[in-house]
Order: sequence, then C-alpha cells, then structure tokens
Amino acid sequence: MSFLGEFAALGTASLWACGSILFTLASRLIGSYHLNKIRIPMAALFLMVMFLISTGQFWPGDVSNSAYIYLIASGIIGLSLGDWCLFRAFVVLGTRLTLLIFAVSPIIAAITAWVMLGEHLAILSIIGILITIGGIWWVTAERQPVNNSQPVQSGSKGLGIILAICAAAGQAIGLVLAKAGMADTLSPLPATLIRMTAAAGAVWLFGFFKGDTFVTFEKLKNHKLIFLAIGGSICGPFLGVWLSLVAVKYTEAGVAMAIMGTVPVLVIPLVIIVFKEKVSFRAFIGAVITAAGVAMLFLA
Repeated sequence: MSFLGEFAALGTASLWACGSILFTLASRLIGSYHLNKIRIPMAALFLMVMFLISTGQFWPGDVSNSAYIYLIASGIIGLSLGDWCLFRAFVVLGTRLTLLIFAVSPIIAAITAWVMLGEHLAILSIIGILITIGGIWWVTAERQPVNNSQPVQSGSKGLGIILAICAAAGQAIGLVLAKAGMADTLSPLPATLIRMTAAAGAVWLFGFFKGDTFVTFEKLKNHKLIFLAIGGSICGPFLGVWLSLVAVKYTEAGVAMAIMGTVPVLVIPLVIIVFKEKVSFRAFIGAVITAAGVAMLFLA
C-alpha cells in the first residue's frame, strides 16, 4: 500500500502525543522510573493478548535466531536503555532542552540504517527530514515563561546532554535493529511482542538488582495510577510501538523517525485542553513548518 509506512509513522506520533499526556499525569504520582517498570510489562501483556486473538498462539513461532538477536537487542537498547535515558534527561536537563537534543534522532536513524541495511534516502526525503526537524526545533526552542519553566539541575547540564543524546541514539538504533529483525519475513506484531517482552525483562531485572521490586508493587495500590498507566500503555508502548514497526518496515528509517518525532508539535492541542496552557504564535509557525516537512516526506 502506498504511503503505508508514512501513515503508520504519523499514527505513531499521534498515539505517543496522547500517551505522553497520560504518562505525565502518572509520573507525577509515582515518578518516571517506576512508571516505566509498569507500562512496559502492561504493553507486553496487551501485545500477547492481541497476538493470541489474531493467530491463536501465545508466542511467535518460526522466528530465526538472528531475528531474535536483533529484536531482543532492539528492545533492550530502544525501550529499556533509551527510554530510561530519556526520562532521566527530562529530570536532569528539563523537557524543553531534552526534546531539542532528541530531535536529532531521525539523522541518527538514517545514518544507522545506511550503515547496517544499506538504506539510501532521496534528496527530497533528506530535505523533508531537515525541514521537519527544523519545525520541531523551532517549537521546542521557545523560551518558556518563568512559572512554567523546568530548570536544569545545578552542575548536571553535561550529564543531561549525554543522557538526551543516548536517548536519541537508543530509540533510533533500536528501530533500525527492529527493522533488521523483521527483514522480509516477520510481521510487525510478533516483532513488537518479542521486542517488548525483552524490554520488560530488562527493566525488571535491573529493578531486582537495584532492590526496589516491592517498592514498584506498592505503587500499584494507587487506583488512579492504574487507569492512567493502562491508557498510556495502550497509546504508547502497545499501539504506538507496534505502529512504529509498521512504519519502519514500509518506509526508510530516517523518514519514519522524522515523522514520529513530531510529537512535540502534535501534543500542542492536547496541552491546551488538558493543562490549559497558552500556545504562542511561534509554536503555531513551528507546527506549520513541521507539517510542510512531513508533507514533503509523503511526496518524496
């Protein structure tokens, strides 16, 4: 189907925008670290149920060893380490600066896909990616009012920058590894299930050695958290990540990452509704630039 990958990437960004609102509310209740330990296993469970309904099996069969290696590595790098670095960067560096740096992820994805998969981008696609990144950067670079600002922790700016770069690289490399794992034979649903299960195992194994397993279980007593986590998990690591693999399977990794990176723009109408924030004319212009870049990616 024409533009299947591009539409899937746009759907991914829309779902992640909705999920980001729900996860923001949930993080205020228990913190991003424990939320990550809850949302990833939830998503793995949802994926397993969906796979059971669609195939009658609990687990994918006929998956090659090389595919398992790529997908497990993708889950650990992209969903466990990458997301941990992203959430930690939000705390250390602040949301705005983190998203500014994170906007380079499409470039990392394009370079990684070129090295690993021999994937080449057309000139129009490269221009579209750069315009899209420019629009995202224009929105996130806007200075926030003092009462809405999120200050950088004293003496931690360097660490925050490293974490944000690692987050961008983790998500980009994770998606390229997932594309390599799917190759031409494995569909996105079983690939996402394997990837998410590996990520769930990694975050809980880390928590076990850290000694905070029971602390996470205690957090689950908050009923409001459960509803927020379920909604966020459906939008984010369940449907969102599933669609992201549909996107990366049917279009170039750099193009998919550029469109999926439009979350800061797509979330604008949501923060107006949910958090009653005022949006500036600059943010509107950034949204227009981003939309132009995405349109160019569809035309490439």
